[in-house]
Amino acid sequence: MTMTPMRQLMGEVLRARRRAQGLTLRDLSSKARVSLSYISEIERGQKEPSSELLAALADALEVPLSQVLLQVSDLLELDEAAELATVAAIGSSDVSMSAA
Repeated sequence: MTMTPMRQLMGEVLRARRRAQGLTLRDLSSKARVSLSYISEIERGQKEPSSELLAALADALEVPLSQVLLQVSDLLELDEAAELATVAAIGSSDVSMSAA
């Protein structure tokens, strides 16, 4: 199991924020002055946005960039916890198998 790339988590947060506001990709593209296809790639975790681009998207979504980053951080923390739980479960099953 591998952790979710941060760019994918960023895309998930941005997409959720956009959808929560009822905005289409076209709406956000127009407000942020960023190409629709590029925003789509960011939302799908295929592109890693620069800090300037993140600031433009957050501004267009009318949310502080810090809130977007905190939400990404929360998702990353959950992902890390799941990764650690999986590693611990594998480790304990390896120990029980070798003891048998």
